[in-house]
Amino acid sequence: MSAKRPLLVGLTGSIGMGKTETARMFAELGIPVFDADGVVHRLYARGGAAVAPLENLFPECVVSGQVDRACLSRKLRDDPGALAQLESVVHPLVLREERAFTASAAADGADFIVLDIPLLFETEADTRMDAIVVVTAPRDMQRTRVLSRPGMSEVLLDQIFARQMPDVDKRRSADFIVETDKGLGNAREQVKRIVAILRARVREENA
Repeated sequence: MSAKRPLLVGLTGSIGMGKTETARMFAELGIPVFDADGVVHRLYARGGAAVAPLENLFPECVVSGQVDRACLSRKLRDDPGALAQLESVVHPLVLREERAFTASAAADGADFIVLDIPLLFETEADTRMDAIVVVTAPRDMQRTRVLSRPGMSEVLLDQIFARQMPDVDKRRSADFIVETDKGLGNAREQVKRIVAILRARVREENA
């Protein structure tokens, strides 16, 4: 008899909203968290499954057997067709890892898992989810957080915003919202409430 599939909870948020820290809070409560960004980093690293196909597409962006992310970013900025090519390689590989993670969590008896996917809506991964958590903060706080990062500029940030669904639309599509502008303690309490609600939902569905 196969293990019952855990509830799939998508976690997302625009750049600078505090999604990474929020994902950590779920993990601290014992919830299995799939890190899509982390998977991409491994796929781009030496020996990663994305290196060879991306070298065929963008040979200048593979250096010493690994993907040069800065070069890839420039390629995406300068070539409008490059994003679709990149996604055709990376998305199936990430999805394969996601399914393996879900199967492993099911075998371990997890009642629900969190799938931390930065571009959840933009890649239509939301259609696979049973519930969606959106992490948000005021726009001015978001800009301040992101512009404090090394190598970030107003121009680059605006380019990133142009590729992401607006925060207001993400919040409209969310089942739960975590606001990160009131400190870590407040955000942690919001996460605890979400976990309690989801656990109650699982108990009700299994009753």
